[in-house]
Amino acid sequence: MVKEKKAVYKLGITGGIGSGKTSVCRVFNVLGIPFFSTDPEARKIMESDPEIIKRINSIAGKNLYTNGSLDRTALASIIFNNNSLLKKVNTLVHPLVFENFEKWQKEQDAPYVIMEAAILFESGASKLVDKVATVVAPLEERLDRVIQRNNLTREQILERIRNQMDDESRIKLSDYVIHNSENDMIIPAILKIHEDILKNNKVG
Repeated sequence: MVKEKKAVYKLGITGGIGSGKTSVCRVFNVLGIPFFSTDPEARKIMESDPEIIKRINSIAGKNLYTNGSLDRTALASIIFNNNSLLKKVNTLVHPLVFENFEKWQKEQDAPYVIMEAAILFESGASKLVDKVATVVAPLEERLDRVIQRNNLTREQILERIRNQMDDESRIKLSDYVIHNSENDMIIPAILKIHEDILKNNKVG
């Protein structure tokens, strides 16, 4: 008799732009926990799926792939100023991202897996995970981090922050909170969550 594979336990990690979600995920990764980042996955889909490319151009009202790859700056300037178009793009891409996450998590051999998503609650991805940890950091630190890593202005980042759920609302919906300011020690907080999942949920 073939033993049925137990459903993989899933932790969602969310937080606003610049909160340090990926850094937190990398610490979990050192503990042997694989993570799936939805943003790079969405980018990959928008660059390679012919039907998605066609529909993004249709939503934008112009060709955003003139150089053979998506002009992300042009797309951002269109959708982050228009909530209706932002929703349309998200509705188009998110189901495929979730589908790929489901396939990916079935291939993992770990006590649990992580889905990292900035808009975990807004996109409905929170329904795919068992517990959620929100990463928070002071606004100025978040702005500094994003300005250093991306070619974005302060106003462009604030625009994106306004399009995301605020920390207070995320925290209310979360099981764990990780404070990721320069003055905070994230490793003890992550270890505590890791031990809690292993112990209370009898995973692994």
